[in-house]
Amino acid sequence: MFESILNRSAVIDLDEFKVRLITPKDVKAITAYYQRNRAFLKPWEPLREEAFFTEVGWEIRLDQLVQLHKHKLAYYFVIQEKGSQEIAGVVNYSNLVRHPFYACHVGYSLDQSWQGRGVMIKALEETVAWMFKEQGFHRIMAAYMPHNKRSAAVLAKCGFEAEGRAKKYLLINGQWEDHILTARMNPDWASPV
Repeated sequence: MFESILNRSAVIDLDEFKVRLITPKDVKAITAYYQRNRAFLKPWEPLREEAFFTEVGWEIRLDQLVQLHKHKLAYYFVIQEKGSQEIAGVVNYSNLVRHPFYACHVGYSLDQSWQGRGVMIKALEETVAWMFKEQGFHRIMAAYMPHNKRSAAVLAKCGFEAEGRAKKYLLINGQWEDHILTARMNPDWASPV
């Protein structure tokens, strides 16, 4: 299911929805996702330039993301309801460092209308499994603001353990925000060398 995801448009099948890597064909859908959720996501995300909410801006960004996928430097997944072209959420893996760290960061967001349905838990579980099994990562790290109870619950249900609190860790919505640092380790990790 996972191994061919980079070579063609393979899909991770999850009940009523699917998860796959974003492609340049998704420019309209990803732009619509961020336009539709602009106010909803604003308290949890960095301030965005206006181009982030335009198709032209996403055309440029998607070209960059495809190159990052190709060089195994980042992976940007989209979540879609089966039979729909609309994007319901995203899961992205960044800051990929291989030997000797074998670690990366994960971030995610979900459409306001999909909240509370367990979608992100399933998507995060499957993409983490792919990062462990197919990409050989040992540690995946995630951070959330202490008052973001939904994100805390998603990470806990997906096996991420709190490792500490970082003061003024990320610039979110124009303010330096404290974050709870979490990580999940690959229990089956084996050295590729």
